[in-house]
Amino acid sequence: MTDSTLLHASVSHLRQLLKDRAVSSEELTEACLKQINATNEALNAIITVCPEQALESARAADSQLAKGESKSLTGIPLLHKDIFCTRGVRTTCGSRMLEQFVPAYDATVVSKMKAEGVVMLGKCNMDEFAMGSSNETSFFGTVKNPWDLSCVPGGSSGGSAAALATGMAPLVTGTDTGGSIRQPASLCGVTGLKPTYGRVSRLGIIAFASSLDQAGPMARTAEDCALALTAMAGMDDGDSTSANLPVPDFHGALNPNLQGLRIGLPREYFNDDLNADVRARVMAALSELEKAGASLIDIDLPHSHYAIATYYVIAPAEASANLARYDGVRFGYRCEQPSDLEDLYLRSRSEGFGEEVQRRILVGTYALSAGFYDAYFNKAQQVRRVITEDFRRAFEQVDVIAGPSAPGVAFPFGAKQQDPIAMYMEDIYTLAVNLAGLPGLSTPAGLINGMPVGLQLIGKPFDEQTILNAAHRLQIDTDWHTARPNLEAITS
Repeated sequence: MTDSTLLHASVSHLRQLLKDRAVSSEELTEACLKQINATNEALNAIITVCPEQALESARAADSQLAKGESKSLTGIPLLHKDIFCTRGVRTTCGSRMLEQFVPAYDATVVSKMKAEGVVMLGKCNMDEFAMGSSNETSFFGTVKNPWDLSCVPGGSSGGSAAALATGMAPLVTGTDTGGSIRQPASLCGVTGLKPTYGRVSRLGIIAFASSLDQAGPMARTAEDCALALTAMAGMDDGDSTSANLPVPDFHGALNPNLQGLRIGLPREYFNDDLNADVRARVMAALSELEKAGASLIDIDLPHSHYAIATYYVIAPAEASANLARYDGVRFGYRCEQPSDLEDLYLRSRSEGFGEEVQRRILVGTYALSAGFYDAYFNKAQQVRRVITEDFRRAFEQVDVIAGPSAPGVAFPFGAKQQDPIAMYMEDIYTLAVNLAGLPGLSTPAGLINGMPVGLQLIGKPFDEQTILNAAHRLQIDTDWHTARPNLEAITS
């Protein structure tokens, strides 16, 4: 079996190959490491590679497979976003502040995936502290979109999405605070799932905004995401926000029968502001779901236009509190030869944090200050409740809400970097899902001038199964998710 065949295979297919002993985990891991060596210089998608550790894990997986003792993901190579703490492996969060940080423990997601037998290849590049929609804010340099090296891959999980799209690994992890799994999944032509808030433990994920952050998988198919979610989800005594609910077998329960499924189309998502080409691709995907038995129903989310303003008060405020620990004394980068304590604080944080992180810390600190807390932060929390109620009422009429994952396709580097508001608008269709704590999924919906576009499916709280079913059916009936970037253009 050729490396090319392995690199483009789904996790589900690779599991069967491993089970049948048609390929070994060591062979699969070597193929992925070879692909990383061939493409990462051009893409900059990975910060840290762990070849020796990966091959050792692969050999252990092969031993388990030979004994018939394998778990759900035994022998499957995986890349983690560099926001997950990994014991003994550098975890930078894309920042100079944590450039030398080596955790003494694994994040719960990491330990759960290990327990299911994955082979960790390394850590993916990302926007600094997950703050960005283009992967241009990383201290370790920008990540390139494999479909067009002059364009961004989306963010903040852009390194994960780019690595997956080029076959560096068949499975990657990401985090989603306002669209950071779904938007890069859309721009890189892969499938990305943001679970319900609380479905997956946040322990060991370096915090950005604690009431919004949620980990999830990115893979080639919805079926693969279902496998990964089953592995990583569940109650965690170390995370008081994790939900004490049983974890369904999302993969085993996949059901492509969509008869009677009601899909809501928010008028606010399909107005004149939506790019006409994106609208056409999204509607084509929805037509496929309609052919499969679903019905399309117009709905209203009347306060959705407040989502960006609400998010960019709450998220920076929580970031301001979470990042206060990086002061040059307790955690993170420390400046050289400070003259006094004030100089230590000022220069350590100014030198350790990038421009976007500093901007959000300042905005958040302002919103939390005594004179403005009620006017900004408290008001934003009230609007958040109104937005959540809009979704609750909508789900009385429909089972799933659908729309675009992003307002357009990948854009050129620098196009929006000097205009923070334009950059924030990249998350216009995803932010409200995080504010309401709902599950959301982006699945490929074709190409526009050779660049991927995504369909977003939003589910009821803790009903990841329904959106996985819908995406799975779409991927049975279409081949959009099988499109691949031109790897020769990357490696030449």
